[in-house]
Amino acid sequence: MFENFLIREDSLRNDEVDGDVVGFRLAVRNANYRGVFLSLHNGYFLEVDGVSYPRDVQTFEINGREPRTFSELRGQVWEHWDYDDEGVLHVAAPGGLAPGVHTVRFQQSVLAAYGYQPTDEEWVANPPVPGTGAGSEKAPEIVVHTLELTAEKETV
Repeated sequence: MFENFLIREDSLRNDEVDGDVVGFRLAVRNANYRGVFLSLHNGYFLEVDGVSYPRDVQTFEINGREPRTFSELRGQVWEHWDYDDEGVLHVAAPGGLAPGVHTVRFQQSVLAAYGYQPTDEEWVANPPVPGTGAGSEKAPEIVVHTLELTAEKETV
């Protein structure tokens, strides 16, 4: 249920650095109504128009801090992402996306925040790949969004 509301529909934009389009971004919400410590945030399954963008090309911006990799977030055991706060998922993709309508397949991976689970030790050592269903907690389904990217760019 929550997974249908995780992307702000008007948030798809290209990112620009020094005049070059270096990728794109989406504004995202947290599926867990309690919020989550950033160390449990494991990245996203993300596919746009049939092209997959794995976790290693994703960075995450939250709490007024610069975008960080999910490897960096694993160490943020005291920093919290509150349910009401919007984060920004940045995706490194030289040239970004063309203006127009895009089909986005999406799944958030946040490891369980409810105490000990049998998978906890394994997932700390080897976080599951987003999109497999493992570690998807409150957002177990890959959902499809149709988003429009306008010609506006965001400078990062």
